[in-house]
Amino acid sequence: MDRKQFADFLRSRREAIQPGDVGLFHGGPRRRTPGLRREEVAALSEMSTDYYARLEQGRGPVPSETVLGAIARSLRLSPRERDHLFFLAGRQAPAHEPLENSSSTGLSRLLDLLQGSPAQIVTPSGETLAQTPLSLELFGDESVYEGLERSLMYRWFTRPETRRIYPERDHALHSRSFTSQLRTACIQEGTGSFPERVVTSLLNLSQEFVTLWGMHEIDVRHEGYRKRVRHPGVGLVDLECQLLFSAGQTHGLLVFTAAPGTNGQHQLRELAGAVGA
Repeated sequence: MDRKQFADFLRSRREAIQPGDVGLFHGGPRRRTPGLRREEVAALSEMSTDYYARLEQGRGPVPSETVLGAIARSLRLSPRERDHLFFLAGRQAPAHEPLENSSSTGLSRLLDLLQGSPAQIVTPSGETLAQTPLSLELFGDESVYEGLERSLMYRWFTRPETRRIYPERDHALHSRSFTSQLRTACIQEGTGSFPERVVTSLLNLSQEFVTLWGMHEIDVRHEGYRKRVRHPGVGLVDLECQLLFSAGQTHGLLVFTAAPGTNGQHQLRELAGAVGA
């Protein structure tokens, strides 16, 4: 075990994580510690503050694989960072699980066949993994975000600009739908999952979300109702949503269509011509 490097790595990763990233209250201007406090990492890792402090000071015992895994999750380490943590501790890193943000081959092939339609591959917690040109034109690049902002649901309740492309009269339905989807994602993925971290953070940041979360709605979905999107070039586009999930329910293909002969169909054709789709 390289105790000095191990301690330095722990400290650098702790200072790089903001309280809001893990659903904790920032503490306002009086908070002097950059990133998380030691006691916060200890609590998230379910260990004593003294034990974690000794690890970060380079004088603790060689941590077990279980302890290392808990610290890696608490500090939101990437797969490579987690492997490095195990290496510095003199431990063999466990095998990687399949990447959550890798879209399934089948859905990717379907997306390739839908280049003339607004379509995207998403996760149950609202992360966008891939988009067609028309989806990019209507919604912008939704794959550029990091941290909790990868979730559209998180951005919906924390970034007002996320709502600008939708008519205000539709906002309430979107809010209910997104809250319902997050609840389902939490049930599917369990404790410590990405959607649970999104929920924990939103419960501290958005009173609207707190109210909707307390309603315990489950089946408020995009399918079966119109989704209207504002575009600066063609105006308000009236669309219908269809969501097809992969067999493992880890990724979904979200497709937007317009009924034949409607103004929406004409608008999509105009946009497709503009982007060369």
